[in-house]
Amino acid sequence: MAKYSKKAQEKIGEVMSEFKDGKLKSSSGDLVTDRKQAIAIGISEAEQAGYKVPKLPKDQQKPSSKKSGKKSSSKKEDSTKSASNKRSVAKSQQSSTKNAVKRS
Repeated sequence: MAKYSKKAQEKIGEVMSEFKDGKLKSSSGDLVTDRKQAIAIGISEAEQAGYKVPKLPKDQQKPSSKKSGKKSSSKKEDSTKSASNKRSVAKSQQSSTKNAVKRS
Protein backbone atom coordinates (compact mmCIF):
# COMPACT_ATOMS: atom_id res chain seq x y z
CA MET A 1 0.00 0.00 0.00
CA ALA A 2 1.14 3.53 -0.70
CA LYS A 3 2.86 5.59 1.98
CA TYR A 4 1.47 8.94 3.07
CA SER A 5 3.63 11.24 5.19
CA LYS A 6 2.62 11.83 8.82
CA LYS A 7 1.65 15.42 8.01
CA ALA A 8 -0.52 14.24 5.10
CA GLN A 9 -2.20 11.69 7.36
CA GLU A 10 -2.89 14.41 9.93
CA LYS A 11 -4.34 16.70 7.25
CA ILE A 12 -6.62 13.97 5.92
CA GLY A 13 -7.65 13.18 9.50
CA GLU A 14 -8.57 16.84 10.10
CA VAL A 15 -10.69 16.90 6.97
CA MET A 16 -12.40 13.64 7.95
CA SER A 17 -13.23 15.00 11.40
CA GLU A 18 -14.79 18.06 9.71
CA PHE A 19 -16.79 15.65 7.56
CA LYS A 20 -17.97 13.69 10.60
CA ASP A 21 -18.99 16.91 12.34
CA GLY A 22 -20.96 17.92 9.24
CA LYS A 23 -18.88 21.06 8.61
CA LEU A 24 -16.92 20.03 5.50
CA LYS A 25 -17.89 21.96 2.38
CA SER A 26 -16.88 21.43 -1.22
CA SER A 27 -15.45 24.16 -3.43
CA SER A 28 -18.98 25.08 -4.54
CA GLY A 29 -20.00 25.65 -0.93
CA ASP A 30 -22.28 22.62 -0.63
CA LEU A 31 -21.95 20.31 2.37
CA VAL A 32 -20.08 17.10 1.58
CA THR A 33 -22.19 14.01 2.28
CA ASP A 34 -20.08 11.35 0.55
CA ARG A 35 -17.22 9.75 2.49
CA LYS A 36 -15.13 9.15 -0.65
CA GLN A 37 -15.46 12.78 -1.66
CA ALA A 38 -14.27 13.82 1.81
CA ILE A 39 -11.20 11.59 1.47
CA ALA A 40 -10.49 13.07 -1.98
CA ILE A 41 -10.72 16.58 -0.55
CA GLY A 42 -8.31 15.63 2.25
CA ILE A 43 -5.79 14.15 -0.18
CA SER A 44 -6.09 17.18 -2.43
CA GLU A 45 -5.50 19.58 0.45
CA ALA A 46 -2.49 17.53 1.58
CA GLU A 47 -1.04 17.71 -1.95
CA GLN A 48 -1.59 21.47 -2.08
CA ALA A 49 0.16 21.84 1.27
CA GLY A 50 3.16 20.04 -0.22
CA TYR A 51 2.98 16.86 1.85
CA LYS A 52 4.06 13.48 0.46
CA VAL A 53 1.04 11.92 -1.22
CA PRO A 54 1.43 9.00 -3.64
CA LYS A 55 0.04 9.26 -7.14
CA LEU A 56 -2.75 7.02 -8.43
CA PRO A 57 -1.74 3.85 -10.26
CA LYS A 58 -1.88 4.26 -14.05
CA ASP A 59 -4.91 1.99 -14.39
CA GLN A 60 -6.94 4.24 -12.05
CA GLN A 61 -5.91 7.60 -13.51
CA LYS A 62 -8.38 9.57 -15.56
CA PRO A 63 -7.37 10.22 -19.16
CA SER A 64 -5.71 13.58 -19.55
CA SER A 65 -7.75 16.29 -21.21
CA LYS A 66 -4.70 17.85 -22.84
CA LYS A 67 -4.71 17.57 -26.59
CA SER A 68 -1.59 17.34 -28.67
CA GLY A 69 -0.93 19.63 -31.60
CA LYS A 70 -1.22 16.77 -34.08
CA LYS A 71 -4.48 16.26 -35.89
CA SER A 72 -5.63 12.70 -35.99
CA SER A 73 -8.92 11.49 -37.31
CA SER A 74 -10.31 8.11 -36.59
CA LYS A 75 -11.88 5.90 -39.20
CA LYS A 76 -15.22 6.10 -37.43
CA GLU A 77 -15.34 9.89 -37.74
CA ASP A 78 -14.41 9.70 -41.42
CA SER A 79 -17.06 7.09 -42.14
CA THR A 80 -19.79 9.13 -40.44
CA LYS A 81 -18.76 12.25 -42.30
CA SER A 82 -18.76 10.47 -45.62
CA ALA A 83 -22.09 8.81 -44.85
CA SER A 84 -23.72 12.14 -44.10
CA ASN A 85 -22.19 13.60 -47.26
CA LYS A 86 -23.52 10.66 -49.25
CA ARG A 87 -27.01 11.28 -47.85
CA SER A 88 -26.96 14.95 -48.71
CA VAL A 89 -25.69 14.21 -52.23
CA ALA A 90 -28.38 11.55 -52.68
CA LYS A 91 -31.09 13.97 -51.52
CA SER A 92 -29.91 16.68 -53.90
CA GLN A 93 -29.87 14.17 -56.75
CA GLN A 94 -33.39 13.06 -55.90
CA SER A 95 -34.68 16.61 -55.83
CA SER A 96 -32.96 17.42 -59.12
CA THR A 97 -34.50 14.35 -60.80
CA LYS A 98 -37.94 15.27 -59.40
CA ASN A 99 -37.56 18.78 -60.80
CA ALA A 100 -36.53 17.33 -64.18
CA VAL A 101 -39.61 15.06 -64.20
CA LYS A 102 -41.91 17.99 -63.34
CA ARG A 103 -40.45 20.10 -66.15
CA SER A 104 -41.07 17.52 -68.87
